[in-house]
Amino acid sequence: MKIIVTGALGHIGSMLIRKLPELFQDSEIILIDSLKTQRYVSLFDLPANASYKFYDLDLLHDNLNNIFQSADYVVHLAALTDAASSFNNPDEVESANLNSTKVITQQCIEHSIKLILVSSTSVYGTQKELVDEDCGLEDLNPQSPYAETKLKEEALVKTSVKEDKLKACIYRFGTIFGISPGIRFHTAVNKFCYQAALGKPITVWKTALDQNRPYLDINDAINAIAFAIKKDLFAGEIYNIVTSNYSVRSITDEIKKTILDLEIELVESEIMNQLSYNVIAEKIQNHGFQFSGSIERGISDTLGLFGAINN
Repeated sequence: MKIIVTGALGHIGSMLIRKLPELFQDSEIILIDSLKTQRYVSLFDLPANASYKFYDLDLLHDNLNNIFQSADYVVHLAALTDAASSFNNPDEVESANLNSTKVITQQCIEHSIKLILVSSTSVYGTQKELVDEDCGLEDLNPQSPYAETKLKEEALVKTSVKEDKLKACIYRFGTIFGISPGIRFHTAVNKFCYQAALGKPITVWKTALDQNRPYLDINDAINAIAFAIKKDLFAGEIYNIVTSNYSVRSITDEIKKTILDLEIELVESEIMNQLSYNVIAEKIQNHGFQFSGSIERGISDTLGLFGAINN
């Protein structure tokens, strides 16, 4: 089995490439990353008994044909993922993310490869308390250029499934938390852990303190990707992949159990909104998938990385 992972050195990818050989023995893992974030450390200490090939290339400008020949699956993680900063460079985000998905989709069509597109639950923007994959268009109201682009990527893949017989699975991931070799600290849980561990006040947008939003344990993310392959979920369906829904207050309360003198600083942010919603993940669970992650363990593991800092 030949599995291609784009964005292979990122937060999710760096853990996925280590787990895939355990989950699919005798598989060949193809790693593609542009190294723009310079996370070389994600390449260190890969399992010695696995088969890896790494390609330092740009999806938009380099020739991919030889790499994609005879591949069975593509896990498309490559993206500019910082929703907050996407307000400053919306055209760059759309160009990079949407166009790279176009390239990957075309390669999958030409070579009959099954595609897992990783999208985001940030495509939701609803006043409803609960939302699932069958929600109406009024509940798909992205609140950032990043999320708007993800919705366009989904539409592109759905069209290719219908018109070009593409075999694909679309996963809407909640906000990732948990540790990996390529861990990042720009999303809520990890950012809060970083600030708390260094003795800094946790900065929280005033409008967000009691908002519920969907979060995803990184191990649940990895297992869900493997689940799609094992269960052959490539009929073009969309699935929410969410460990649980949490408010910012519940996350900071959990951090306080370790960082007793934690300070919280409420700040203004024009990019946030008053929306609060819970994302339902029953659709994937109805296929037999079980979520096993927890915010408590994720916070504990992340804070543990900084164990020697500031006592």
